[in-house]
Amino acid sequence: MVDGIFGFIPHNIELYKLALIHKSASLVLDDGQTVNNERLEFLGDAVIESVTSDYLFIEYPDRDEGFLTQLRSKIVSRQSLNALAVGLGLDRWVISNGGAGIAQKHIFGDAFEAMIGAIYLDQGYDFVNRLLINNIYGRFLNLDELTQSETDFKSRLIEWSQKNHHRIVFRTDYDKGGTRNHPLFYATVLIDGIEVGHGFGDSKKESEQQAALSVAQSMSDEQCAVLLDHMDRLVN
Repeated sequence: MVDGIFGFIPHNIELYKLALIHKSASLVLDDGQTVNNERLEFLGDAVIESVTSDYLFIEYPDRDEGFLTQLRSKIVSRQSLNALAVGLGLDRWVISNGGAGIAQKHIFGDAFEAMIGAIYLDQGYDFVNRLLINNIYGRFLNLDELTQSETDFKSRLIEWSQKNHHRIVFRTDYDKGGTRNHPLFYATVLIDGIEVGHGFGDSKKESEQQAALSVAQSMSDEQCAVLLDHMDRLVN
C-alpha cells in the first residue's frame, strides 16, 4: 500500500498500519492501552507545517510574512489535507468505525497527517521534505488557485455586518465529539440576535470560519440584506 501510494518501500511497516487506525476503531491492548493514529497525527501535523513553511519561503522570496502565513494556512487546513488524502487514494485504506458524523468529517486528512508522521519516523525529515514538495504538492496543489481563493469568511461577514449596521456575534464552545488530544469546537453566528450559521473545526478560529462560510454559501450579500431588512420590519 505504501509503495503504491507514496512510491517507496517502508522500513517499519507497523508504523504505517498504525497511521491508518482512526480513533473510532482504536485497539485496546491487554494492559488497557488504547492504540490509534492520534499520536502520529500530532507528529505529522508539525512536520507538514514545517515542510510547508520551508517550501513557501523558497517559492515566494519576495512575499511578506502575512502572505506566507495565509497561504500556509490554506495548504494545511483540514479541507486541503482531506483532499490530498483522497487524491492519493489513502481514503480507501483508513480503518474507522461508525457513521459519517461531523466528528469524523476529516478522518482522511487526519490519516494523511498520521502517515506523514510515520514517514518522518521511518525515513527522516529530508525524505519527507522531498516527498511532500516534489511528489504530493507538485501533483495535487495549485498555488495560483490557492493564492486567489477566499478563506477569511469571518472578516468578510463582519465587514458586511458593519457596513449594513447589523450586530454580529460568534459563540464558540467545545463540542462533545472531540477528545482531550483532538478537541473539536462548535461555533454559531448570530446577526442581530438571530442564528444564521454554524460550523465545526479543530480550533476556535477554524470553527468560526466554517460558521461564516455556511452563511456565505447559503445566500448572497443581497439575499442577506433582504432577509435582515425583513426581520427588522418584523421586530419593529
